[in-house]
Amino acid sequence: MLQWNERQYYDKYGRNGRYMKNTGRITTSLCLAGILAVSLTGCGSKNPLDPDNPVSLTVWHYYNGSQQAAFDALVEEFNDSVGREKGIYVQSYSQGSVPDLETAVRDSISGAVGAEEMPDIFSSYADTAYEVEQAGALADLSEYMDEEELQKYMDSYIAEGCIAADGTLRIFPTAKSTEIMMINKTDWEPFAAATGASLEDLKTIEGVVSTAQMYYEWTDDQTPDVAGDGMAFYGRDAVANYFIIGMQQLGVEIFQVENGKLTLNTPKEELRRLWENYYVPMVKGYFGAYGSFRSDDVKTGDLLAYTGSTTSAMYFPDQVELDEGSHAIEYIVMMAPIFEGGEHYAVQQGAGMVVSKSDEQHEYAAVEFLKWFTEAENNLQFGCVSGYLPVMKEANSAEKLDQVIADHQLEVAPKTYDCLTMVFQEMESVKRYTNKSFENGSAARKVLEYHLADQVAADREVVAAAVAEGKSLEEAAGPYVTEEAFENWYTAFCDALNSAVGE
Repeated sequence: MLQWNERQYYDKYGRNGRYMKNTGRITTSLCLAGILAVSLTGCGSKNPLDPDNPVSLTVWHYYNGSQQAAFDALVEEFNDSVGREKGIYVQSYSQGSVPDLETAVRDSISGAVGAEEMPDIFSSYADTAYEVEQAGALADLSEYMDEEELQKYMDSYIAEGCIAADGTLRIFPTAKSTEIMMINKTDWEPFAAATGASLEDLKTIEGVVSTAQMYYEWTDDQTPDVAGDGMAFYGRDAVANYFIIGMQQLGVEIFQVENGKLTLNTPKEELRRLWENYYVPMVKGYFGAYGSFRSDDVKTGDLLAYTGSTTSAMYFPDQVELDEGSHAIEYIVMMAPIFEGGEHYAVQQGAGMVVSKSDEQHEYAAVEFLKWFTEAENNLQFGCVSGYLPVMKEANSAEKLDQVIADHQLEVAPKTYDCLTMVFQEMESVKRYTNKSFENGSAARKVLEYHLADQVAADREVVAAAVAEGKSLEEAAGPYVTEEAFENWYTAFCDALNSAVGE
């Protein structure tokens, strides 16, 4: 999920859904004030643990493969060291996927037949955590952290976790990510040499669209005897992020939440710009989405570039596999493109960990484990494998990453390393953002993710069929890119969004 940005707080609503910015860190300050009000009077200084009578904790997560192996190794290290010393024993269990984990948690809360007991700790995105918090099932982490500890974490990560009505902390930041662009360098170079396409153009969304059209036409020209067989250049994972961050870059917060109350901001001018720079190139075949993830589409040669999470870097293919054979490829990693003239916002996402409300001993022990897991060296060891960004301020640097790699003699995939170090370098000039949690937030996000994407998938199929039958691309796509087509989509989109949030 996206994350609330600590650097910019929109405190005055203006025309067409725009906001005037207050340059102070109001959001973070309010959040920390709420936490400290509790932590200064809470039980943070009292240790209820007894090493002779260790507390057993269960952790549910959605990690798989190398991520699960890395997490389990750290859990084992904790149990053999700090856990043994303090009297804490942690057992971790993968629930398979994010939806599987969310279902298991909801079943536990509702007491569904056959459901397991609530774990002591579980991975959670903000929307799910908000639902569980509304059910009164989350522990107040503010009681177990003092000001000095809180200040060690990235301000925006702490701000994201302040989902309680009183502004106190419910989500412990454990691993975060942002979006990057990855490019098949090997096949980009002959295209760029032939057409003059530049990586500089790929820094803006409009530049990506222009480059994608150029690539479609260039590949179409490779087979002059076959008309209309140009190839897509670019795709993106998480269309919802395109909406939320794209609107933010254009000065509009699509989900404005104040005191738990949501205001939807869907100004037509800005949404037309998003439609023109995603739907139009998709329906014309300049952009594409074919496999489960866009890194899959690079592997099959259907795309040359994509925007996805930093965690996707490890899945960027080493070769393109075509029917006629395969060839090795190199890569380029860049920050995700932004709208021309827009503010440089980037998504801040990634699940944190929440602690189930139980008793002081289990809650205290759970927070002790999470503090250990997020220490710079431990968190970076996990990040080296997973592609997640560390959550402590001191850990967000290439120098610290290099130190951890050297100290622990870690083998880090070059793609993951280059991705992390590029983000560390660039993020100082970028404003990180996620929307605040609100009731029906998951349903609203699904509208952003699927409403336009599903429509363009169906429309592109019709356009491609028309081109195959002999129509020109412009003739086939013409009816789908008119002002009337946009108006029809805009009305349907706003209706779907209003329905999702219960308005």
